[in-house]
Amino acid sequence: MQLTQKETMLLKDMKDQEKICMKKYTKYASIALDPQLKELFTSLSNVEQQHYNTLSQIESGAVASSNSGSSQTLKNDFSENYGMGDTPDKEADCYLCSDLLADEKHVSSLYNTCVFEFKDTSIRDTLNHIQKEEQEHGKLIYDYMSKNNMY
Repeated sequence: MQLTQKETMLLKDMKDQEKICMKKYTKYASIALDPQLKELFTSLSNVEQQHYNTLSQIESGAVASSNSGSSQTLKNDFSENYGMGDTPDKEADCYLCSDLLADEKHVSSLYNTCVFEFKDTSIRDTLNHIQKEEQEHGKLIYDYMSKNNMY
């Protein structure tokens, strides 16, 4: 499949965003204080890697399956580890969550634009699927924050 110059540029931009997300999730998993948050960030980093791989396949001319990730299997039954009061640990983990939640909102918005800019229906479906997963990532972060009195 031949991509337009604009489609090629959009794929490059999205790959760059996915790479940033992977690096941030990996880094934040190493510095998060709550073990369940470490696990969540590690899992999300792995899904972002799958997104990156899917975009690379599209870039190389292959149309990837729209089931590119596995966020449906991510844990979302968080336990409350932080109470109502502020502590340095809670503030540190809240900062990480807030930063990544903002990233997920941004990336989801970029995918929204891409869905409308690609002419091939199967690529659009794949990008739409990834966008849905990015929204689910944001929901997981929100759920964690809500359960731990951060939101």
